Formats: sequence, C-alpha cells, structure tokens
Amino acid sequence: MSDPLDRSKLRAYTNARVGLRRAGSSLATSELLDTALCLAEARDAVHAELSGVSLRAQLAERGLDIFSVRSAARDRAEYLRRPDLGRRLSPGSRGLLESCEPTQSQHQALSGAPSLVVVIADGLSAVAVERHALPVLEVLLPLLAGWLVGPVVIAEQARVAIGDEIGQVLHAAATLLLIGERPGLSSPDSLGAYITWAPRVGRSDAERNCISNIRPEGLSYALAAGKIAGYLAQARRLQLTGVALKEESHELEG
Repeated sequence: MSDPLDRSKLRAYTNARVGLRRAGSSLATSELLDTALCLAEARDAVHAELSGVSLRAQLAERGLDIFSVRSAARDRAEYLRRPDLGRRLSPGSRGLLESCEPTQSQHQALSGAPSLVVVIADGLSAVAVERHALPVLEVLLPLLAGWLVGPVVIAEQARVAIGDEIGQVLHAAATLLLIGERPGLSSPDSLGAYITWAPRVGRSDAERNCISNIRPEGLSYALAAGKIAGYLAQARRLQLTGVALKEESHELEG
C-alpha cells in the first residue's frame, strides 16, 4: 500500500517532527535515535560554557571596544538553578563598567547621537552565540547610521534582564542584547535579540522587543538585522520599546 503522506515533501517545509516513520505500532528505530540525538544536543547547549576569549578576539579584529562581565551566578550550575542571579551583574563586573562610565557619557555629549550598547550574552545556548552573534552584527552595524555604538559587552552566565543593568550603568539610550535562547529539539542554536529603550533595573519584558529564532534554518541574518534596525529607528523616534511599538510599521519590513 502506498503511503498517503509524502514525508519528504512535508519535511521540506519544516524542521518540526512531522510525518515520522513508523514500524508497526511504534516509531521506527531511526526516528527514536534522531530524537535522542536532538535531546542530547539540547542538553549540551544548555550546559556549554561560552568561549569568551575566542569571541573577544573576533570582536577586536573588527575594531570594536569590548568589556567582559559576569552575572552574580558563580558558575553554570548555580546559573541554571538561580535565574535571578543571572539577571544581575557581579559586584566586580559592575565596578568595571562604572569605571568607563565618564568616557561613554562624554562621547555621547560630543556626538549628539543616542548611544547603543550591544550585549552578547550566553543565555541558555552558548552555541547559538558563538555561531550567530558575529554574523548578525556584521550585517547590522552598517545599518546603524545615527547611533553611537558603544562598547560590546560580553556577559557570561547571563539572562535577558542583565542588559538593563549594563545599559543603566553605561547611560545608554538603548541596549541590544543578543542571547542564546532555550534549545528546542530541532533548534539547539537559536539566537534571540532584545531591544530595550532607556534600560534600567526593573524593566519588564513588556517594555522590550524580541526577535527570535535567528539562525540559517530560521530567521536569516539579513532579515534579523533589518528588523533590529527598524525597531531601533522606531524606538529612537517614539522614545520607547515594548508592546507600544508595533512591528507592522513599514520600517520593520526587512
């Protein structure tokens, strides 16, 4: 009997687990092994440590100022158990950023341009950051005319909200945080981008905008960069981000 479902055509449109092969009343062995592999890749992504030295070197080659900071979580195990610690800078990291605060403020005053601080955070998938953060920045930076792009801050053991404290300390008009998202069975390396206007400690998720699933198999680097630039342009004009900033604007079409 012919199979009424053309699995090869269906899978061409999605990475989701659809049209799985079966053996009698169970899944075929190849499908079970593939699922086990994807689960292992997701677990590895969650526990992987960010290679900060390698990332710093690559950013330095592009002429970007860099700071490396850590959250209040002492290690990866504590980071996974205590999400709250991943949202705050360690005392030493906060002191490091405060030491460069006058320079950042002076540059902003001289240029007259709003300052944008870029934060690259490991999040729940350091693999995503190592694969996709730099390609996104390379496409995005030429689109940011009119912005004073401040230092790139590499944040380890970090959650999304750590960008609020970083932006507040550096007196940034806005922050762009690129972070590894929670891995899925078909996406262990998905990168997210969060844009926050007037960052400060206590900002809620409703006060920022998110672009998700940035990777070659999801949202392309070019489309993601176009959306980020569009959100930033809107944020600058409206002096806000979050639920009040609507993506249907023509500036966000990308």
